[in-house]
Amino acid sequence: MGGSCWWQTGPYDADLAVAFRRAQDEELAKGEHDDTGRTITELWESEDWLEYILTGGTCTVLDQVHTVAPDFTEWGPFMRPLTPEEVRAWCPGGRPTREQWKAALAADRELYPARAQGNCTVLYEDGEPSEIGYWGVSAD
Repeated sequence: MGGSCWWQTGPYDADLAVAFRRAQDEELAKGEHDDTGRTITELWESEDWLEYILTGGTCTVLDQVHTVAPDFTEWGPFMRPLTPEEVRAWCPGGRPTREQWKAALAADRELYPARAQGNCTVLYEDGEPSEIGYWGVSAD
């Protein structure tokens, strides 16, 4: 099998690690995943969850354990923010709207990371940060 591409948005916070955790909490609250009422921290401490993620996963922000620095290049189920240069490659103004981001993802498969990884960037509305765009590829 090849990994499945996915994307979603989450609430904005200037601290991307905080925003990511909030997005994970919101995804868990939907009750659509085999989480049996556990927190994201409890899930990632479970060998069963790790196996589930690495053999298919949820195709959501739950598939990454935590955020890393934009220059982090190691493989892992991590959420990596794009660098400003990476954003400007598909959004020359450097402040992408949701529509620009979705169009870029639809037009360029190369914007997706390797399997079992995720990327994120701040999205803007009327020039102001409004949400975080997350996208990735499942591990299967």
